[in-house]
Amino acid sequence: MAKRGKKYIEAAKLVDRQKYYAADEALELVQKTSFVNFDASVEVAFRLGVDPKRADQQIRGAVVLPNGTGKVRRVLVFAKGEKAKEAVAAGADFVGDQEYVDKIRDGWLDFDVVVATPDMMGEVGKLGRILGPKGLMPNPKTGTVTFEVEKAVKEIKAGKVEYRVDKAGNVHVPIGKVSFGTEKLRENLKTIYETILKAKPAAAKGTYVKNVTVSSTMSPGIKIDPATI
Repeated sequence: MAKRGKKYIEAAKLVDRQKYYAADEALELVQKTSFVNFDASVEVAFRLGVDPKRADQQIRGAVVLPNGTGKVRRVLVFAKGEKAKEAVAAGADFVGDQEYVDKIRDGWLDFDVVVATPDMMGEVGKLGRILGPKGLMPNPKTGTVTFEVEKAVKEIKAGKVEYRVDKAGNVHVPIGKVSFGTEKLRENLKTIYETILKAKPAAAKGTYVKNVTVSSTMSPGIKIDPATI
């Protein structure tokens, strides 16, 4: 097991690892246990009772958090003509077609989200081996393959987050920064929690939300009683 630093150990003393905290108490605690000297990100992790190996139990999508994530995300849009102009007007950081396909092939990855119009996916699809493992591949399920370029860019800039179940049945989503305070973090947490509940696959059996844990950058995890969200 990795050796923990003094500050982590001090922070961990404040958290009862066996206890399921009320949502507000957990979010207050996540602010108290942040010991880094920068505005730490806050993340929620859901452990779900699904089998991600089965196609009918895949959970993936995107939602706009009411208070954003506190992080400015750099958006690359693959589009041509009028749709390219629309992307520029909406505030996309990079807009183009073949030149960006070539740049990415050459190792350029200075962006956080990729949006593509459907007619560009033939070219963008060739970047699957580069973008796929980094979770950057545009996908219709998350609204990043679309002709509604303006809407897509504005939502991402406003704090749209993607969620996706991993191989172990977990979903990790950022819900803001420590500086947001309890109320804004709770609003974001409630939004993503309700979204995850609505995404429950019909084929999932037994307890759907098994665990909800909140943590900040490098801090201990704090369990939340889902009934209090």
